[in-house]
Amino acid sequence: MLNKKNILIIIFIILGMYFIMSFNDHNFKRAVDACLAGSQKLSESKITDLDKAKKFCENQIKKGN
Repeated sequence: MLNKKNILIIIFIILGMYFIMSFNDHNFKRAVDACLAGSQKLSESKITDLDKAKKFCENQIKKGN
């Protein structure tokens, strides 16, 4: 009986870790999208190179600024 409990606990821990790791990047992607949308609204001249803007936003978010 005790072994079944331990196995279930281990399975739940592994499943929890899987979900945490799979959704870890979700917030980062949303932050980059928000940065791109904000830079489109705030800049007087519209951004023409989205890849450059995306890299800039990613670097700024990783820095924490």
